Amino acid sequence: MSFQTPITVKEAVEHIHAKKYLLPAIQREVVWEVDQITRLFDSLMRDYPIGSFLFWHVEKKNVGRYQFYEFVRNYHERNMCHNSKANVSGEDDITGILDGQQRLTSLYIGLRGSYAYKETRKRWDNPLAYPVRRLYLNLLGPKKNGEETDMVYDFAFMTDEEARAGVDEAFWFKVGDVLDLKEQYEVNGYLIEHGLMQRPQEQAKFANKTLFKLWSVVHEARVINYFLEKDESLDKVLNIFIRVNSGGTVLSYSDLLLSIATAQWQQRDAREEITSFVDELNSVGDGFNFNKDLVLKSSLVLADFTDIAFKVDNFNKANMLKIEKQWDEIEEALRGAVRLVAGFGYSRDTLTANYSIIPIAYYLKARGLPKNFDTSARYEEDRKAIRRWLILSLVRRAFGGSPDTVLRSVRETLRGARGGFPHQAIVDKFKGTPKSLACTEDDVENLLRHGYGNGYTFSVLALLYPTLNFRNRFHIDHIHPRSKFTKPKLRQRGVRDTDIDFYLENVDLLPNLQLLEGIPNQEKSNKDFVDWLAGTCKSAEERANYMKRHFIPDVDLSFSNFREFVKQRKTLLGDELRRILYVSKEE
Repeated sequence: MSFQTPITVKEAVEHIHAKKYLLPAIQREVVWEVDQITRLFDSLMRDYPIGSFLFWHVEKKNVGRYQFYEFVRNYHERNMCHNSKANVSGEDDITGILDGQQRLTSLYIGLRGSYAYKETRKRWDNPLAYPVRRLYLNLLGPKKNGEETDMVYDFAFMTDEEARAGVDEAFWFKVGDVLDLKEQYEVNGYLIEHGLMQRPQEQAKFANKTLFKLWSVVHEARVINYFLEKDESLDKVLNIFIRVNSGGTVLSYSDLLLSIATAQWQQRDAREEITSFVDELNSVGDGFNFNKDLVLKSSLVLADFTDIAFKVDNFNKANMLKIEKQWDEIEEALRGAVRLVAGFGYSRDTLTANYSIIPIAYYLKARGLPKNFDTSARYEEDRKAIRRWLILSLVRRAFGGSPDTVLRSVRETLRGARGGFPHQAIVDKFKGTPKSLACTEDDVENLLRHGYGNGYTFSVLALLYPTLNFRNRFHIDHIHPRSKFTKPKLRQRGVRDTDIDFYLENVDLLPNLQLLEGIPNQEKSNKDFVDWLAGTCKSAEERANYMKRHFIPDVDLSFSNFREFVKQRKTLLGDELRRILYVSKEE
């Protein structure tokens, strides 16, 4: 390994664009956040060092022995966050990046690419939530006080429309346009052409200094300092990569596992298999938020390794090959577990512990991957046992803190199970431990305090509605409509000031929540509950069935009686939870 003559940012970006710089399969998939990218450019403008890089030279005759990926060019948080597999069938040598991927990706995105991240308050599945943004630099002044005060230059990712809208108070220069200014004198031409030299003196001086500095940083300054490794032994390169990237928090152990699996699997591309599988799992039902960590941890558990921790020592070649050999079964078991959990009504917002699906997948694999497990009447009792265990595990937060301890213990119980999912045996195993699934009177009180928007609320409601077919879409509904709970509206309805705080504090809590199918919930909308119930349940029998099914107390259901309604429904829900969870009031 030797230190090479440094190169410019422009040269590095051109090499990436020409696909001369590629990423070995051992590299992870990550793109920096926008503030990390703007800080990198601010550092360059202030002549701060940005660290050295480590490159790996691979001769064209050996390129076909390895798998390479391209840099992310136009990042999209939802649709384009994976690196594309590179076509290495050309006639040129290749340079693989062993250290510096994030910095080089950031430089490319800032100068030639784009960054589309989700806007707040918009749904993740809304395509309009991800406007395309490019890196801009304000040429009229430094970062304003109170805005990232440790940064001098005002870099920001903006849409082209946003940049054009700010021309009065700021002149936003698209950073990538500096590449079109081939010669230094063209900087002057740009400043004159866009009227920047006619601005007030301080702004004109700042614009002149800033644009010339950016041009110099990109075109002239040799700030890309790098070492070059020419040894093409994969074992040596892998060892270098691990040494460089595992010293701190730079690279997680799950990233290392995926890297090593990719390098050591013989018949498959581990990176491609796992990343595409994660995407598939996340598209099941209403969608989930799984990641490669979940799949990798599942592989360790389902392959029956004694040690399932994310430690480099566990990622040896023999273990990786064992996972590859069992990959089809692991994949099908996880797929079946996610389908089953989706059938229980869970999704990305309500499955509060992703690792909870691992024991379910292990059980399915141990049973020989039965077909149609999630729908066949033959497995109905098994599904009920799994559902109860899952809900208890989630509401008791069993997978918080030290999930490996739970996974090993549950796996041990499942391994010796006969005659169905051993829900009670698992409960018994954890009795008296910090991971106990048994509930007390205090636990019931805490469950009743869950509210709308809390991921655990669905699990508590799922306990209370055990017979619902969650393959139909159910909504968490406010019994007394939330839209009516504002101070002005409450006063208009004649609610006394002494009761207003109670109304506002309890509107989102469990005693005012129920599960309704989508269409009835839409029809209910913001109608007063007492009026909606009268219109929906035409007969006394229908009304009685509805009230029993939803634990509605036999009290005056008008809006003005909300305090009494909450008190009585909380009692009904508490009694039902105690019955379900085998909790006595005397405990």
